[in-house]
This record gives sequence, C-alpha cells and structure tokens, in this order.
Amino acid sequence: MAEVRLTPGGAPHTVLPDPPSEVMAALTAATDRAALVEVAAAHPDLPEVWAALGHLCESEAGNLAAVVEAYAYYRIGYHRGLDALRHNGWRGSGYVRWAHPSNRGFLACLDGLRRMAQAIGEDAESDRCAEFLTMLDPSYQS
Repeated sequence: MAEVRLTPGGAPHTVLPDPPSEVMAALTAATDRAALVEVAAAHPDLPEVWAALGHLCESEAGNLAAVVEAYAYYRIGYHRGLDALRHNGWRGSGYVRWAHPSNRGFLACLDGLRRMAQAIGEDAESDRCAEFLTMLDPSYQS
C-alpha cells in the first residue's frame, strides 16, 4: 500500500507505488501503437500505459479520430488511476503531487483528458479536469 502522509496543514498527501520497472522498460521500448497496445493488454491497471497511448494518439494532430481515441485512452487511465489512488488510501481529497514520479501517469491522464475534452468541445469537462488538477497539485503546470 502506498504512503499517505499528513502535511503540516493536515491535508493528506498520497504517493502511488512505482510501476514495475519491467513495465516502464516495455513502455520505453515501445515504438509504435501495436507495441503500446500489447503493454496495455498486459497491464491495464497502470495509468502510465494509457497515458502513453493517449499521447501517441494526441500527437496525430489534425485527425479527429485520433483526438477521440486519445480522449478514450486518457479517460481509461484517469479511472484506473482513481482506482489505484483509492486502493492506496486516498479518500477523495488531498494532494497527489507531480513531484512524485509514481503519480505522473495518473496526472498525465487527467491533464490529457482535460486537453482532449477541450478539443472536442466538452468545455465543462475540461474545466472540471483543470480544477481537479489544481486541487490535487496546486503547483501543477499544464
């Protein structure tokens, strides 16, 4: 279980466990969509995998299908990240800081979801994601 700490102000601070090193190595080695999909199929619980797939699709600028696909990948990663946070003691409030590398997969998915929601005209969802990012890490820069 991950560490949940109280800050001097009392708000809990959650740090997710590091993803397995072999998964991160597989993500680094994956050079195309097929390789990333294989990693996702083997490790669907890790937001880092979905963030990588979302980023790949997002990089296909000007392609609406890729934007929608990125939106879906980021949304999956966001929900898998929420599951991981809850499993590791997060109770719906408190900090989840970018400064901790193990939190970055989840936060990248949330920020990607924000961007893709904005890209498809879901402004209210984009605004909610931006607000949630600020609540989780007030120093986070999109």
